[in-house]
Amino acid sequence: MEYTEPTERYRLEYRIEDLAHHSGATVRTIRAYQDRGLLPRPERRGRSNVYGDPHLARLRQIADLLDRGYTLASIKELLEAWDAGRGLGGVLGLAAEVDGPWTDEKADRISRAELEAAFGGTPDEAAVADAIALGVLEPVQGNDDEFLVPSPQELAVAVELYAAGVPLSAISGHLRELRGQVEHIASRFLEFTTEHVFARYLGNHPPTEADASEAASLVRRLRPLAQQTVDAELARAMRLFATLHLRRHLDPELPPEPADQPQVVALPASTMRAVQTLVGEENAAAFIAAAAEREVQARTLDALASTNPKSE
Repeated sequence: MEYTEPTERYRLEYRIEDLAHHSGATVRTIRAYQDRGLLPRPERRGRSNVYGDPHLARLRQIADLLDRGYTLASIKELLEAWDAGRGLGGVLGLAAEVDGPWTDEKADRISRAELEAAFGGTPDEAAVADAIALGVLEPVQGNDDEFLVPSPQELAVAVELYAAGVPLSAISGHLRELRGQVEHIASRFLEFTTEHVFARYLGNHPPTEADASEAASLVRRLRPLAQQTVDAELARAMRLFATLHLRRHLDPELPPEPADQPQVVALPASTMRAVQTLVGEENAAAFIAAAAEREVQARTLDALASTNPKSE
């Protein structure tokens, strides 16, 4: 559906080049938005096209929604709902609630000299590059001697581990492994709450103003639950496993920890959903284990066959 605007005289008027300058969009982008029905057509005055404040406001709305991760197709639905009088404030409020900080921790800055002092006093550009790749550090534009630290707590943990004798490469590897597992937990928590809580509010596309506002309120209420649950379960698990670990080291009569202890592997949520759809949730773990074992056996057979000269 293409949006059209009554041909009224706007308080401020722009040529398309001026509109592009004020909005930050390119002329080509503005024309593409018009073709897709995202932007009102300009008023035709003689041989000129005239744009006004509503066009500038609409371009800023579109840019804001794109920054929040919406596709152009979703944005068109939202704007059509807005134009039909259904309101966009609730949806934007929900998006702002979800995009907002999920922790009370405040970002900080650290100088290169302070960073080097915290990690032994010797420059290590490879470690800095690794920390930037992981997002532990962020470069400050125009200042090579300073870094933004999104999570000072995370950096402080790395400093303490390094002081305790853990190599930087091992710390980075551990963080990558931990991040994959935590992202899996976050994905499962979102799937769980969406299924049991948010589905009733987000079933319509786009949701109504009232539904979006209610969902935003629920996000505020439920926001701390994921971290509280993980904190409690981590504390329980650490007490359990740390006690067993210490006992095995202090008591020579205890049998060693079995080598075939089950290991936790984080898989993408989409992979788990596909497996569960294929074999059912109760059989998913067995299916993944069998598939991995079959792959290992196949590669072992291939390796054995490749070492036999007669097979060439």
